[in-house]
Amino acid sequence: MKIYKEEKMSNLSMSLDRRFQIKQNGSTVRTEILAGITTFATMSYVLATIPNMLEQAGLVRGAVLTMLIIAVVACSVAMALYTNRPFCLAPGMSSVAILSSIDSIGMTPEVAFGIIFWEGVIFVIISFAGLRNIIATAIPASIKIALSGGIGLYIALIGLKSGGIVVSSQSNTLIFGDLSTPKALMFGIGFLLVLIFEARKIKGSMILSIIIVTIIGIPLGVTQLPTHLFNVPSGISDVAFRIDILGALRPEYLPWLLTFFVPDFFGTMGIILGVANQAGWLDENGDMPGIEKCFKVDSLSTVAGSLFCMPVMTTYLESASGVEDGGRTGLTALTTSGLFALMLLFTPLALMVPGVATGPVLTIIGFQMLSSMRSVDYSDKTECLPAFIAVAMTILTYNIANGMALSIVSYLILKLAAGKGKEVPKSMYVIGVCMLFYLYTLI
Repeated sequence: MKIYKEEKMSNLSMSLDRRFQIKQNGSTVRTEILAGITTFATMSYVLATIPNMLEQAGLVRGAVLTMLIIAVVACSVAMALYTNRPFCLAPGMSSVAILSSIDSIGMTPEVAFGIIFWEGVIFVIISFAGLRNIIATAIPASIKIALSGGIGLYIALIGLKSGGIVVSSQSNTLIFGDLSTPKALMFGIGFLLVLIFEARKIKGSMILSIIIVTIIGIPLGVTQLPTHLFNVPSGISDVAFRIDILGALRPEYLPWLLTFFVPDFFGTMGIILGVANQAGWLDENGDMPGIEKCFKVDSLSTVAGSLFCMPVMTTYLESASGVEDGGRTGLTALTTSGLFALMLLFTPLALMVPGVATGPVLTIIGFQMLSSMRSVDYSDKTECLPAFIAVAMTILTYNIANGMALSIVSYLILKLAAGKGKEVPKSMYVIGVCMLFYLYTLI
């Protein structure tokens, strides 16, 4: 019997090796599986953070969680089988942040997901038409960097508000909330835990912090215990096809289209190339062979996800943790997908996580996104001032589109005033006119 099992395992290993070319990529089946577990540990915080954030957009948390798991599994499996790369996908935190506050900007969830649909369509066209390099140079680096930084602060603010650390005053300014409340205490503990775990380089630091804070919230009356450990996953009827594709085509929504598109396209490209560099896959030109396949999966995932109230699906940076542990093939992503699929059986545990438990994680994620600002050229006022405007106006107006529009317009004005108009891509002038129209609609 023992010999039979060993032969069976050997045959399975050989089959996996042939399918994923594991030995050819300098790895083993065991290494790939362990790497997949590592990626799951670092990504699993999305099970708690994203449903809590999308609930603020008026979506049913149980349905969101079920659809989230399905989307992560389906898209990551597609990436694994089509590209044979260890990349996993999940909703991008920037798009989740935007959706969590759509009430404040007077946008319905249906329209928001319609915008995401069209953003995905544009990404699909770019991916299948081979226009990546053209689009990559259309928007200046400072604008792309600033948008990421602005969204980072936006996410951090959402995290701070979830714990009542920061609240709005009567004069419409941000002040400290009541720091003596149980929520504030839980946030403080969670924030310290994340800092300590990150400093110690403990894998799965974010999900570990969420679990500990959730447990602490039980005696404090913040965490509500589920009646069952196992449960049939919630249905997805509340999020299926809740989308207004035609309504999203109104001109005033163009800035939001760009706001979703820029982090998706450039974030995906940056993450893929960054992880590829870590794995040693880049060629002499600094590009990764087969990157177009990754873009195709990423873009199609966004289009499909929008039909089921999923924010922009994108390749996750946490895939780097699996690569760091030796993952080199699609088997890593397949393993991660399998673990996410198992979580469908434990949805009551994920749903018991209070919003305050995810607040510290969001704050840290926001900080990490803000770190991109170090790449801005501060010696050139035509580059750094628009970047500052993007970040400042995003936070001060609590509106990402406002920050982007003002940043682009100021960039064009400064470049022309400095006699550097030739440095500006022609497509930027078209975008600038659209941004002016958007700002006009706010008057």
